[in-house]
Amino acid sequence: MEIERKYLIHELPFDLSEYPCHEIEQAYLNTDPVIRIRRQDSEYYLTYKSKGLLAREEYNLPLTKEAYHHLLTKADGNLLSKTRYNIPLDDHLTIEIDVFHGKFSGLILAEVEFPTIEEAQNFCPPDYFGEDVTFSPDYHNSTLSQK
Repeated sequence: MEIERKYLIHELPFDLSEYPCHEIEQAYLNTDPVIRIRRQDSEYYLTYKSKGLLAREEYNLPLTKEAYHHLLTKADGNLLSKTRYNIPLDDHLTIEIDVFHGKFSGLILAEVEFPTIEEAQNFCPPDYFGEDVTFSPDYHNSTLSQK
């Protein structure tokens, strides 16, 4: 189960280069339900996500590089490209800051995953977080892939 909150970021108060990151490329074979392929650095995945905004089922399966590139030719919409920075928040949470490239250059989103729905609902975001877009499907990557 994936339980996460998502926020727009308008300005970062620190240098992201101080944090570990991953280069991500992803495309969508289907958006309802979500079936996504992703390259993260040199690893490849096929992901299924059920419907939902705050919480939803998520399954990740490994792919070979060849399978990823074969499926990429069958994807619909935009290929999304982003750099994901992992920033420790406290003893058990991490902020994932996605800096988008290409068509969505300038878009920065922060996601925080939680172990429970209650913890997600009680979360107080850092001051630099902008609008909470958790419940806005406009900021789902699957929606961006169709714009």
